[in-house]
Formats: sequence, C-alpha cells, structure tokens
Amino acid sequence: MTVADFFSSGTWLVIRNLLVFVAAIFWLSVAYWVYKDARRRIEDPWLVGTATLLGLVPFVGALVYMLFRPPEYLEDVRERELEIRAMEERLRGRDLRCPVCRAEVDPGFLLCPVCTTKLKQACVSCKSPLEPLWQVCPYCETPVVRRPPVELAEAGEGAIVPPADTPLAAPQRTSRRRRRSAE
Repeated sequence: MTVADFFSSGTWLVIRNLLVFVAAIFWLSVAYWVYKDARRRIEDPWLVGTATLLGLVPFVGALVYMLFRPPEYLEDVRERELEIRAMEERLRGRDLRCPVCRAEVDPGFLLCPVCTTKLKQACVSCKSPLEPLWQVCPYCETPVVRRPPVELAEAGEGAIVPPADTPLAAPQRTSRRRRRSAE
C-alpha cells in the first residue's frame, strides 16, 4: 500500500470530512464567541454586528477583534461609575463617623449617641455645636470660651483630672449595698 492509495481510499475521505467539519464548527464557535464578547463589551448594536462580521473572517477576524475590543465589560464600567458616584455622595454629604466607635453621627451632634464621646463643644449662649477651630459662634456671635486645663497641683495629689475638652460627668449614684461594702 502506497501513500497514493491511502489518499484515494475511503478512510482518507472520512478523516478529511471530519477535519473539515471540526474546522467549520471551530470557525462558527469563534464567531459566536466574538458576538457574545462584543455584546458584553460594546453598547452600540451596530458595532456589535460589525464585530460579529469581523469574527466570521476565518481565523484572522477574531485576532483583529481581540486587538481592538474595549478593555472592560460594560458591567464593570457601570459598577465603577456607581462606586465613584457613591464616593462622591459620601464626600459631598461628609459621611461623619465617631472617631472612637465609628458609628455614623450627624453634623449637629455634640456627642456620639453610641459611645458618648464628645464630638463638639456647645455654645454657652445658643447651645449650637461649634467646630474646634471657631473663635466665635457663627449663630449668635458669642465668643467661644475654652475651659482651661485644671492643674494637678490644684486638683490634689490623687485626683484624676479630665482633659479640658471633655464635659464633666454627672456623679453616679451608688446603691446602699455598694456603699456599705466599700466602707
């Protein structure tokens, strides 16, 4: 049996027809992939159709499409735009948080409702919240009075002195049992 006999046999015809069939299926699947990929990356239907026609050009069309296709999916572009818009909203609204417990606080809060950390000082006249750098209340024009720090010598040796910016806490009541056990 010679090579010429093999190419004239029915076995070669079957192998050749199978190779042509596989090549045609591969060509159509590449064109379908280009179509699906173009729909995910391109918004304009005319450009999607043009990319699909380019994908139908055997073997070279898909490579040319891959060189010129948009780098991102439309879904990723939309998601990024939403994230940017959300960040801009947060910056515009000054998403304020407590520096201690990170709870959301309103710009008008004097202290955090969760952990009771003092956020701002209140004006002595109108009780409006004041920013730390303000020298005068912008609502009632009252000069801002800062509480001077208490010296340790004035407070006594064993006294615990709160910082100047913290409000003085109201004394807590203790029950009779606690007082008796402490004595």
